[in-house]
Amino acid sequence: MTLPCDDMKVLLHGHLDGELDAANAFQAEDHLRTCPACAGEYQHLTELRTILRHDGLRYCAPAALQARILGAIEPAPAPPVAPTPVRWWQRLWQDQRLGLSAAAAFAAGLAMVIIVPRHSLDVEQELVSEHVRSLMANHITDVTTSDQHTVKPWFDGRLDFAPPVVDLASEGFALTGGRLDYIAGRAVAALVYKRREHVINLFIWPAEKSGIGADRVQPSVNNGYNTLHWSGNGMTFWAISDLNPTELQEFMRRFQGHLARQ
Repeated sequence: MTLPCDDMKVLLHGHLDGELDAANAFQAEDHLRTCPACAGEYQHLTELRTILRHDGLRYCAPAALQARILGAIEPAPAPPVAPTPVRWWQRLWQDQRLGLSAAAAFAAGLAMVIIVPRHSLDVEQELVSEHVRSLMANHITDVTTSDQHTVKPWFDGRLDFAPPVVDLASEGFALTGGRLDYIAGRAVAALVYKRREHVINLFIWPAEKSGIGADRVQPSVNNGYNTLHWSGNGMTFWAISDLNPTELQEFMRRFQGHLARQ
């Protein structure tokens, strides 16, 4: 799907400042490679930014003015306070208390590392951030349709794998489209479903051999959003939504059921 020039003009400044998400940045780069008019405008903006950053266009305040401003905002130094003498038994108690606190903190941190792999937490946080960003930027879909036979081929040539796409509208989870995202250093598919007014982002990419098995579902809560992580059919799946956990797990079961029947 080629990005229209009118849409590209809206994205030009964000692309120049590196503020676009992965999917929009991908489309912007693709458009600039094939549209001389937009590429010329982008080059003009780049040159203008370089000119505006030139030292000759900046006014440097005199040293006297700088000193007056700093003198007005910097508080006067506080008078020195004589240190309170610490008795030997107080020092011993403080040292023991600090030692116990440090040991407790170390044990808690070690338990967190053992119980929850750091990589999983990082990926989950990145996925939740992408979910929130898609809602805030009103960029929920790149291809907007409820037809699974349109969404699935849209990913062809854009990803190095074929994500499974199923229609769950008759079961209360309406497919609304799909988009590209960039998670954990790779391009991934994001399918978008709706349950009443709740949006479900289902992120999909090929499963690693050491990943979670299909029989191990990992539900979690991150920044107020419910997440589900599972693997199957050679893919890793992450469902992110503000939908309640019970219905989100129902969505997962119905999605898995359709894949099993294919």
